[in-house]
Amino acid sequence: MATNSFFKIFLPKDRIFYSLFEEVAVTVHKMGGLLQEMVYESDEDKRASILGQIEHMEHKNDDSTHTLFTELGRNFITPLDREDIHMLATALDDIADYIYASAKKINFYKINPNDTGIHKMAELILQGTVEIKKAVNGLRNMKNLREMTEALVKINSIENQADDVFDMSIEMLFNNENDFKEVIKKREIYQVMEIATDKCEDAANVIESIIIKYA
Repeated sequence: MATNSFFKIFLPKDRIFYSLFEEVAVTVHKMGGLLQEMVYESDEDKRASILGQIEHMEHKNDDSTHTLFTELGRNFITPLDREDIHMLATALDDIADYIYASAKKINFYKINPNDTGIHKMAELILQGTVEIKKAVNGLRNMKNLREMTEALVKINSIENQADDVFDMSIEMLFNNENDFKEVIKKREIYQVMEIATDKCEDAANVIESIIIKYA
């Protein structure tokens, strides 16, 4: 009896790690949806309210990420390499951070987000979080590798599209905007939104390496 209790300490708590990853992926996806809602909202007060929701979810995500790191330190055996768990948790947290940063800049600079570049970036961020959620959900049993791989390919395509949108948005900004302050503000917003798509790709790269190791 005592021996059984001893060995339970070293059993991998798969459900804990996978459930936490899935929880974080869902939160990130919801944040992406709120960001898209925010950039189509013309009322400043309503945008500030949406920012509050995004901030709350970012804090919730921080708590989940902290729990992941705590479980990583607590468990002797883990379902994936410790380094992979740490890298994926960090990558997912980075997506949340940059979605929140995008929303904060839009609110802080008090710009009208009715801008083609901002709208397209928000759409691509949301698409990226959809595919991240699919890929993360597949980690638990690795049974639907085709769907996971398709999600990862889409994330790579989304990041490439975001690069193009960023370049075109900057070009249009310099050609059409005469207020130098507005140029600086919008350039920063484009930049942080484009980084959010980069972070989706970073998470996808970690998931791809996990698939190669374990599938």
